[in-house]
Amino acid sequence: MSVNITIDHAVKKYGDNVAIPDLSLKIRDGELFTLLGPSGCGKTTLLRMIAGFNSIEGGTFSFNDKVINDMDPGKRNIGMVFQNYAIFPNMSVRKNVEFGMKNRNFPKEEIRSEAEKFLKLVHIDAFADRMPSALSGGQQQRVALARALCVRPDVLLMDEPLSNLDAKLRVEMRTVIKQIQHDVGITTVYVTHDQEEAMAISDRIAVMKLGVIHHCGRPQDIYMRPADTFVASFIGKSNILKGTVKKDGGAARLTFGDGYAVSLSTVDLDRLGDAERSVLISCRPEELLITEEPGAQGIHATIRDSVFLGLNTHYFVQLDTGEEAEIVQESDIATILPAGSEVVLTVNSAKINVFEDGEDGKSLMSGVHNSTEA
Repeated sequence: MSVNITIDHAVKKYGDNVAIPDLSLKIRDGELFTLLGPSGCGKTTLLRMIAGFNSIEGGTFSFNDKVINDMDPGKRNIGMVFQNYAIFPNMSVRKNVEFGMKNRNFPKEEIRSEAEKFLKLVHIDAFADRMPSALSGGQQQRVALARALCVRPDVLLMDEPLSNLDAKLRVEMRTVIKQIQHDVGITTVYVTHDQEEAMAISDRIAVMKLGVIHHCGRPQDIYMRPADTFVASFIGKSNILKGTVKKDGGAARLTFGDGYAVSLSTVDLDRLGDAERSVLISCRPEELLITEEPGAQGIHATIRDSVFLGLNTHYFVQLDTGEEAEIVQESDIATILPAGSEVVLTVNSAKINVFEDGEDGKSLMSGVHNSTEA
């Protein structure tokens, strides 16, 4: 059985320090929901409040309609996977997986069969009689995952579970976690600071900063139409450039710092007002296009460096305005542009984003999906 999780006006304080000022969130039954943000943003604090490991200074936490604020952690029926695996070094793989079921007094025959089932599910049944010291990091994390799942928790909580693994193993394990979570259908709350990891596994993501959710939505929504400049900069790479915008009939006219202008039909005209206003423009590296055509209209820039990465080449440029940007283009080894080359940049006007000028400026785009509701 899995559950809906409802968090209503949660507050967390450490003395006079407010870690989470007022957070509300609904997580769907069976959803893989990720809390994403930089170190110190409150994501692990929130996870530990759900688990019962941290006190709650305000608000309510509910599994379905049952408030769990004062419920003992051992009675919340959660499974937990930690960053450091937390498996017992003096027990075999099988005994590690069986441990939680024995503690909960499962029938002896069921303990054996359920352990076997989940060892196979995470593909470590061949190592069932080995000791943890004989396993790789990825295999040990699979043991921790099997142990958390076999007690049939209502909720699975995962706190930076892949951060101790090397890059190749992280990619392998996130595929394993996504597949197993889909197969089991358990409500899962996953904490990470790795944007690519969050994008790869999540049904929905909440991007946090200083205990506040800045954007909550599907990975594609957050990437394509981020709610503010913090989200645009944190999710993937983004070049934040200065410009101005003004209504122009049924569209908006966006002008970059050196005078290059494009028409946008994707801006929310109701939020613009009638006067020209300063804005911040988010152009992801793949949304800036290099042209060497003589007399081409665009943003003038000079290539400072390039990095060939096989399929793509990354160019680092300085605009004539003094701003810097990164561009990703499909590699053509015969025509990689050398440092010092003067180029003209155009933009993919359907994909760029425009924000209010200011710290964490809000999006001015249409089609921004941002809701903490289930």
